[in-house]
Amino acid sequence: AAHSAQIRGAAQIFVVDSHDDRLKLAEAMGAISIDMRKGDPAQQILDATGGLGTDRGVEAVGYQCCDRHGKERSHYTMNCLVKSTKATGGIGVVGVFIPNDPKAPDDLQKEGKIAFDFGSFWFKGQKIGTGQCNVKHYNRRLMNLIEHGRANPAQIISHRLSLDQAPDAYKHFDSRDDGWTKVVLKPTA
Repeated sequence: AAHSAQIRGAAQIFVVDSHDDRLKLAEAMGAISIDMRKGDPAQQILDATGGLGTDRGVEAVGYQCCDRHGKERSHYTMNCLVKSTKATGGIGVVGVFIPNDPKAPDDLQKEGKIAFDFGSFWFKGQKIGTGQCNVKHYNRRLMNLIEHGRANPAQIISHRLSLDQAPDAYKHFDSRDDGWTKVVLKPTA
């Protein structure tokens, strides 16, 4: 998301996370890292922008997002975005939200619902877009950007492994082990 914002010409890019390796990667890409363990991430962004907030925000975690204390709260990121995005700004939701989750920690999540601050969202006149993009529509444009050196999606890849290493790789990635940001599996590696 940060790299896409760079390509689109964003003046300031904030990346919120609680993992040091991901925060360092964000900084290496030219983004401003927001360590959510140090306090309310929305307030940190508001403080960094003189109270203005961002023009756009991206939810890239999904229903399994956690609050700053590490507790799963599917609504947390969305409500932080409502708070930190300017009035009439836009929020893009690319993180996965599912219709139901029987093992979720609360009843709303079990039904695929979140405690969304719709009142503030409505009052600020924000817009929201969700779901998967039309990949075929963007493939050629992205290939051209890569070919001409304007996009480098490989910069977020931490590991390139053979397919037989997949079970171990998934364990590391799922546990959010340090340094396991994005894994590419190659059948013939």
